[in-house]
Amino acid sequence: MRFICPLAVAAAVLLCGAAAAQSPPAKRAVKPSAHAAKATPAAQPVKKPVPATAQQRRKDEAKGLALAKETTETINAGQLDVAARVLIGQADCEFNQRVVVQPVDGQPGWFVVQYQGTRYRMLPRETSTGAVRLEDPAAGIVWLQIPAKSMLMNARKGQRMIDSCMHSEQRAAVLAVANAAHSLGIVAQPAGAVAVAVAVVEAPTVPLTPAVAIAASAASAASAASAVSAATAADLPASR
Repeated sequence: MRFICPLAVAAAVLLCGAAAAQSPPAKRAVKPSAHAAKATPAAQPVKKPVPATAQQRRKDEAKGLALAKETTETINAGQLDVAARVLIGQADCEFNQRVVVQPVDGQPGWFVVQYQGTRYRMLPRETSTGAVRLEDPAAGIVWLQIPAKSMLMNARKGQRMIDSCMHSEQRAAVLAVANAAHSLGIVAQPAGAVAVAVAVVEAPTVPLTPAVAIAASAASAASAASAVSAATAADLPASR
């Protein structure tokens, strides 16, 4: 048995430690992050705009034309004369409904006509019969006012939206027609007087019988005096 020198063993241990200190450390395994583990989503395809149909294009063009016309149209003197005859305020209509007409602030000749929560922005149009006509060029809605009554119409559909609307001044005119006919011995209730006045305004070329002619003259006089005071109109019975 050979004798191992303790000094030789100690030297060998020191040499092994120095060699271990000089060797590079082992690399630690790096776990991929949760964000990196997720696959990159594929790019979503860009949806192409659906081309508008011919009908939709016509609607858009009509709306654009109406808006441009409304913006650029200048109201002439004749239209201002019509605007001066527009009755302002609430009109009581059939079926206990109502229409409210108000002028637009700062825009002479323009009006807002409100019915069932919808507001129509209207301007006056001259007519051959002398009737007051307001029109919303964008919606195609017309407010027609004659001495005996007013009505709201959809001109595009050719339908009346609401009829037999009367401001206080119109009630005064109808009552004047009825009183004039009664004083001349003509039995005419207010509803009949309305029919006479409407017939005269809407169809002025129809031959008139003597009785109707007398009532028509009274209707003309009443329409000339339709600007009665609010106090007088308030005393008149409201039509329902």
